Amino acid sequence: MSTPLEYYHSLPPVSKLYGVSCLMTTAAYYLQLYHLESIALDYSLVIKKFQLWRLITNFFFLGPFSFPFAFRLIIIAKYGVSLERGPFDKRTADYVWMLLFGALSLLVMAVVPYFWTPFMGRSLVFMIVYIWGREFPNARINIYGVVSLKGFYLPWAMLALDLIFGHRLMPDILGMVAGHLYYFLTVLHPLAGGKFILKTPFWIHKLVAYWGEGIQFNSPVQRDPSAGTAFRGRSYRLNATRTSTREGTQTQRRSSPSPPPAPPQQRNNQDEGVAFRGRSYRLSS
Repeated sequence: MSTPLEYYHSLPPVSKLYGVSCLMTTAAYYLQLYHLESIALDYSLVIKKFQLWRLITNFFFLGPFSFPFAFRLIIIAKYGVSLERGPFDKRTADYVWMLLFGALSLLVMAVVPYFWTPFMGRSLVFMIVYIWGREFPNARINIYGVVSLKGFYLPWAMLALDLIFGHRLMPDILGMVAGHLYYFLTVLHPLAGGKFILKTPFWIHKLVAYWGEGIQFNSPVQRDPSAGTAFRGRSYRLNATRTSTREGTQTQRRSSPSPPPAPPQQRNNQDEGVAFRGRSYRLSS
């Protein structure tokens, strides 16, 4: 794209919304608009004080501004967009359900204290990487211009990089488990003759239709025609009285009968343009 704004508008809706939300969450943290403790995942506060927003907000913080943060945003912009434009093309509701299923799986695994982390956005991003590697197993990937490998091995290569850089491996492993669980229930199990049990819920289709962004092929819910419209009603033009009077005058002129056309004037010279005038005879008359 020629400009960043055109690139932004060209992104598919779900990946764009998630990436921008993660960026704005970190930017708001640096502006000191909130404390990290207020959005972290804490089941004791969720249960005792009913702070349900923690179940959602912890997925939008990918860490402070740093190289790992930028790398995770690039993953969303590249592999998340590739999934949404490829296997999930015209399946916006299914892509939303994939992310929600991954988030729910991670929340269930975080109940175990050994698997708990205060922010699970990193695990959700790694789930996107794992599913992309299964959907594009033969794609060629170049890591830092040094190693070239197939897409199937991308999650394992990124896991090795986190090990080299000294990052915790548990969030990556949880993301791989959530991704494999989704891929097994939606692709591997049905291909093996099993029943497809992970169907996108109806309320997800209804939410996407109300949102008015993206396309869901064969959706059971039709898109809301008023989605994204701030005001619907009659419109009026300024100087409507003057305009109406002018239009009424033009209408009267158009509706008045037009005078009959004037009869053609006879030419003064009847012989003008005639080469020969006289009596005619037929041969053998």
